[in-house]
Amino acid sequence: MSCWWGRRPSPSRRNHLVPYRKRADMLYHWLYPLRDYISAFNVFRYITFRSAYAAMTALLISFLLGPFFIRMLKRRRLTDGVREYAPESHVDKAGTPTMGGLLILVATIVPTLLWARLDNEFIWLMVMAMIWLGIVGFTDDYLKVVKKRRKGLVARYKLAGQLLLGLVIGLFIYRSEFISNPADIEVPFLKDAFLSLGPAYVLFAMIVITASSNAVNLTDGLDGLAIGLVVFCALAFAAMSYVTGHVRFSDYLNIPYISGAGELTVFCSALIGAGLGFLWFNAHPAEIFMGDTGSLAVGGVLGTLAILIKKEMWLLIVGGLFVMVAASVIIQVVSYRMRGKRVFLMAPLHHHFQKLGWAESKIVVRFWIVGALFALLSLSTLKLQ
Repeated sequence: MSCWWGRRPSPSRRNHLVPYRKRADMLYHWLYPLRDYISAFNVFRYITFRSAYAAMTALLISFLLGPFFIRMLKRRRLTDGVREYAPESHVDKAGTPTMGGLLILVATIVPTLLWARLDNEFIWLMVMAMIWLGIVGFTDDYLKVVKKRRKGLVARYKLAGQLLLGLVIGLFIYRSEFISNPADIEVPFLKDAFLSLGPAYVLFAMIVITASSNAVNLTDGLDGLAIGLVVFCALAFAAMSYVTGHVRFSDYLNIPYISGAGELTVFCSALIGAGLGFLWFNAHPAEIFMGDTGSLAVGGVLGTLAILIKKEMWLLIVGGLFVMVAASVIIQVVSYRMRGKRVFLMAPLHHHFQKLGWAESKIVVRFWIVGALFALLSLSTLKLQ
């Protein structure tokens, strides 16, 4: 494995990449050609326009299908029980419908297919990642809720599903022809600094996606907490995707230009709309839980987004609160096994504050505020590159 620090070539050389192929897509293909007759249809060429409508479409789908999903899950008795390690205050949450992640998947994927360019490999990778991890999470939820297996899907199988996705994404990036220096990892806060991993980049991608998926899963413990933080992360990645896929903006910010990456803004916007729509029903007191179907999927796509736009290390900042929650669990386990003592009153971190007597809504809102600050911090670092 080759691994070293170095400096990147000049922006003009970095931006001279293979042009992205242009073929057919959904609404763009149907409506954009009509610009010759009605000039208003020219707006379909703009990513910002399609991203805005992808978000609105996702929000509308969530509002329309949310009550249907809740009724369906209740009718089929697909409800969540109280976890044995949850705080006492969670007793009232027993019987709340779970597997609500299905709503997030539908509300994200449908607008993406409607408004994004479907000749874009990045878009199909994001859709594939979301569906694949949604299946893994759904299997886990199904075994817990329907088959009454307390631990759900065996951990090694769940891990295998996440690592397999990371392998596919990692190989795609490593063998990519339209990404300059695909095995390099940029370092935040350091101008032109990068770490080259060579073939080990594939392993790195597997770790990133698996860690991201599990971190969001660990954070999904309070009403609205995880999905609210996901919205902030998606907002940050939407901005990063747009500037990464824009020649002039990427050159001005001195970040690698990736042809076609701008289209990921549409996917991020759909995820934002779907997240806000789901939050309408998931806000305290929650009418529906996302379950592992949603948490594993949205966590995995955040990691996938970071890899596709070559902002892997930025994921630690964008999802800073997810990192803190995951770290709290690791610290708690290691401390108890090595010292026989617990560092937190209860892990993950949000349950620690519940044990301190904080109201659930206060914890969620304050975590959202910190999450928003992390998202803003991540965007502010782009100009430092």
